[in-house]
Amino acid sequence: MDTLKNGADALFILLGAIMILAMHAGFAFLELGTVRKKNQVNALMKILVDFAVSTIAYFFVGYSVAYGIDFFGSAEVLTAKNGFELVKFFFLLTFAAAIPAIISGGIAERAKFYPQLMATALLVGLVYPFFEGIAWNQRFGVQAWLKAMFSEEFHDFAGSVVVHAVGGWVALPAVLLLGARRGRYTKDGRISAHPPSNIPFLALGAWILTVGWFGFNVMSAQTLDKMNGLVAVNSLMAMVGGTLVAVLLGKNDPGFAYNGPLAGLVAVCAGSDLMHPLGALMTGGIAGAIFVWMFTWTQNKWKVDDVLGVWPLHGLCGAWGGLAAGIFGLKSLGGIGGVAFMSQLLGTLMGIAIALAGGVLIYGLLKKAVGIRLDAEQEFEGADLAIHNISSTPEREAA
Repeated sequence: MDTLKNGADALFILLGAIMILAMHAGFAFLELGTVRKKNQVNALMKILVDFAVSTIAYFFVGYSVAYGIDFFGSAEVLTAKNGFELVKFFFLLTFAAAIPAIISGGIAERAKFYPQLMATALLVGLVYPFFEGIAWNQRFGVQAWLKAMFSEEFHDFAGSVVVHAVGGWVALPAVLLLGARRGRYTKDGRISAHPPSNIPFLALGAWILTVGWFGFNVMSAQTLDKMNGLVAVNSLMAMVGGTLVAVLLGKNDPGFAYNGPLAGLVAVCAGSDLMHPLGALMTGGIAGAIFVWMFTWTQNKWKVDDVLGVWPLHGLCGAWGGLAAGIFGLKSLGGIGGVAFMSQLLGTLMGIAIALAGGVLIYGLLKKAVGIRLDAEQEFEGADLAIHNISSTPEREAA
């Protein structure tokens, strides 16, 4: 029976890893559909190569930082329990690789290629696993302190804060240090719209992410005996809530409509194993409102050129998810309990602080050392031709 259980658990978490790996195609097409046509190839290249760099960084450094485990023993040792520890690494790698995939959308259309790969290696190797270890592996005694102070640990079942808020808040200093795309904001106060280049690809990316998210959330149980359909239905309800609110507040704009389900899913990750489905619906709906309002505010009022709105979507909705778990997870609001709002608040703030510090340090140093932005001519020409020497469509082929 142990052999059967080990095999079932390994297969369960492997299927989750495969579903989240597929989500990276969603990141790619969401960005491809949003950026202008001259930057579509660059969007596809970044997501693929960032994943490869993330794998190396996490395998050799990051996983050990978070969990104190390495894979330098013999293959015979690694096959124990049907290779469960190996596929668990694969599963958690797909979470870690979401950090640069999130950032990619914020810095699109004007960031250099190789400096971003350097940032990916540092973020996935050091910054992300540092907080991952605190939240998910009892590192540095933080969880024990929160439990002693507030009776419950910081709870983040599937990464609203650990993955999404961290990715979004790392992206914010990167976007600010890069500056806006040339021509986006004029000196006389006008704003150039830069509309999405391909709504069908944007929608395809959102759908791929949405479907994969059920592996992201449900398989976060990591073993088959801990799997619960409540997580799936809560994810569904949050997705629907985010969609409907985003459509309503976004006045039928497809960009808002297709980011609405993503906002809801980001927010429900943390408490998807605790909330009542009605709490998940409210969590998703509030997240949809946060995204529409804050995307509009950052772009039009603060003139922060976050191309895909990754700070509102992942940073703010992820932070809301951390807090929502401490609200709708309470028994008094129909949840399972086992959470404390103050632990959720402090854990969320800690994740934000670590992400901001890591983003400022890494992108600030890279900006001084090698530069992180394309020059004016390259940006005008487009990252596809400037970096990759080919465009996405025949009419813009390089000579």
